[in-house]
Amino acid sequence: MLQRTVLFTIRPDGRVEERVEGVTGPACQQLTERLEAALGTVERRAVTADMFQQPDTQSQSQSQSQSQSLSANPN
Repeated sequence: MLQRTVLFTIRPDGRVEERVEGVTGPACQQLTERLEAALGTVERRAVTADMFQQPDTQSQSQSQSQSQSLSANPN
């Protein structure tokens, strides 16, 4: 079973950075949109090549991961 992980880094200035692993395709953004709305305004989004992969649940290996770096500024 593939593990999905959401990692948060809270910076001293209050910005929150989010990184998602274990998710391919647009499911990453769907997974985190409610969290992002609760945190505040998304200032920047950076995606990896995994964002552009088609999710294939039949042959998806555990080595595939989706990484997303997100900076949010709480209002």
